[in-house]
Amino acid sequence: MNENTLNSLGYPQIQKNVADCALSYLGKRYARELKPMVDAHLIQLRLEETAEAAALIRFGASIPLPSLDGMETIMDLLGTGYLFSERDFSHLAQFLRSCAQLMKYMEGKSGAAPTVSRYAASMIMIEPLLSEIERCIHSGRIQDQASKELIRIRKKMTVNEERMKRKLDSLVSKHRSIMQEHVISQRGGRTVLPIKKEFRKQVKGSVLDESGSGQTVYIEPVELVSLQMELAALQAEESREEMRILGDLTSLTESYSREIALNTETVGVLDFLFAKAKYAATMDGRTVRVNTQGHISLQRARHPFMGSSMVPLDFAIGRTYSSLIITGPNTGGKTVALKTLGLLTLMMQSGLLIPVEEGGEMAVYNEVAVDIGDGQSLEQALSTFSAHIRNMIGILEQADTSTLVLIDEMASGTDPGEGVGLSIAMLEELHSRGATVVATTHFGEIKHFAAATPGFENARMEFDTVSLQPLYRLRIGEAGESYAYSIALKLGMPQRIIERSKSLSDQSISRDRTLGFTSPPLETPVLTPDRSVAEADGPAELSKRNQSKQSKYSIGLHKNTTPRESAPPAPAKNFRKGDRVYVAYLNQSGIVCDVEDSRGNIGVMLRGRKVKIHKKRLTLHISADELYPGDDYDLDIVLETKENRKKRKLMGRKHVEGLQIELPPEE
Repeated sequence: MNENTLNSLGYPQIQKNVADCALSYLGKRYARELKPMVDAHLIQLRLEETAEAAALIRFGASIPLPSLDGMETIMDLLGTGYLFSERDFSHLAQFLRSCAQLMKYMEGKSGAAPTVSRYAASMIMIEPLLSEIERCIHSGRIQDQASKELIRIRKKMTVNEERMKRKLDSLVSKHRSIMQEHVISQRGGRTVLPIKKEFRKQVKGSVLDESGSGQTVYIEPVELVSLQMELAALQAEESREEMRILGDLTSLTESYSREIALNTETVGVLDFLFAKAKYAATMDGRTVRVNTQGHISLQRARHPFMGSSMVPLDFAIGRTYSSLIITGPNTGGKTVALKTLGLLTLMMQSGLLIPVEEGGEMAVYNEVAVDIGDGQSLEQALSTFSAHIRNMIGILEQADTSTLVLIDEMASGTDPGEGVGLSIAMLEELHSRGATVVATTHFGEIKHFAAATPGFENARMEFDTVSLQPLYRLRIGEAGESYAYSIALKLGMPQRIIERSKSLSDQSISRDRTLGFTSPPLETPVLTPDRSVAEADGPAELSKRNQSKQSKYSIGLHKNTTPRESAPPAPAKNFRKGDRVYVAYLNQSGIVCDVEDSRGNIGVMLRGRKVKIHKKRLTLHISADELYPGDDYDLDIVLETKENRKKRKLMGRKHVEGLQIELPPEE
């Protein structure tokens, strides 16, 4: 998955949360390395085993997982020639005992958690190594019985220490009056007597040290020299024998290096697995069915970072439509809906349970591509629009049938007319590639396009028009509004500014309807399958070309030249020449100039250009009988006005014929 996608959707926080639930260094490492998978079968297997582990935890089971304390060092140094210490072997013995306990525990859970139990069943008992460590080492110290030689040496040391103790008692009694304090001291590992400086001559021996004040000297009595030399020799022998024992234990441990590595890795995997289960328990995560057909159906889905504070989301896509356009007011939850879908998809593909109702279904995608946030960059001199375009170019480079595309605020950051046209062209391109697309917008033209185009569907975030509060509920199948005036008024915008804004908007709409279109004009070229985007006129060129037409003539001709503004009625099955029709996805009206052909396409004159549009995309606005009462008109003459003839002459017949574009029939 793209790193930008993971960061935009908050995936690193998921990794951290899972790692916090792990106990061992390996479990935490696996959590930090967690990544989405693309193999649907493997994903389903990971989801099922996580669900098993979650069920064990939910039923109150206390899993005896080894902590792996000290095992990281052992695994790093095993086989390098390093001599392990008594502390290392104590950690290893504790690990081996815990492994045996875990294997026994999981064997009893094979019925309730068969998949998880198989992990423990793959571990290996290393009884010979554990027995030898326990025989030789206890409480971090090598035992006397570790070897016969060590027993002999330590017995001699005991005898020597007893003789020295008796000798010291005798010397203390003899020199008690001249000792600075009645305490035996050590200097450089040698036993000494603290004698007052003025009486130093009365004690035979070597001065090894003196106090800071100079009032006390520390003397090793000559009677102790031979005993202490013998003890030092015995201690050296003991150290050599202990090193030999540790070496033998290290060699024995290395002979089981494969088994130890297998057990360590398995414990790490189980710790990671139960960490995923613990994290699922914190958000009431559930498993879902996995498919590769792009079908998503979720009930009461929640963003994992918002928990119960979020209004649950019901979401579906991929069966009758693969592109969803979400509209609604600002702060209404559109972006949260996008991020929820994206992050839950990444979590599911990572084998994590997600906060949804039981029975959910999700699709597996090779790529999840997002364009969320304005993406401005001072360092790279990127504007909001430039950042969006750069993101969209990157999305187009990878978009295919196995791509989930999430786009926030389409057509933002530039001129609305051009932005809308570019956005619709992008949506058409993504849809033609079979990508699953979820996008948010405020623009009505994109909503109209989604309503009239097969494979697209509208959705809205619900809004309480009484309290002027967003409800954060997604309703699929309906287009929403931005409620800009209501929200602005609620936030304190003066009433007179709101009224003036409405007046200006109404004037603009009335003027545009008189010219035969609704502001802002949508000038998206309609393409046939064999005509590429590069060959079509861009939105800006079409807009400029049509601006000169708008003041001269109107698409909707009427005998009394009075514009009709009534709402379009239900779609008509049969159209006749002269009928005024409404094209919802272009938000324009036109006159039928050619009857239906064998493919169901009808010729419509739109702003001076003849366009072939399938009948299912047309709605009857005004019938020809009502538009041209009586029989005293010639439709061809009406359509071919003096202005049109003049334009044909100026533009050239070749260019006019190039505008006669056919749309493919709907499925």
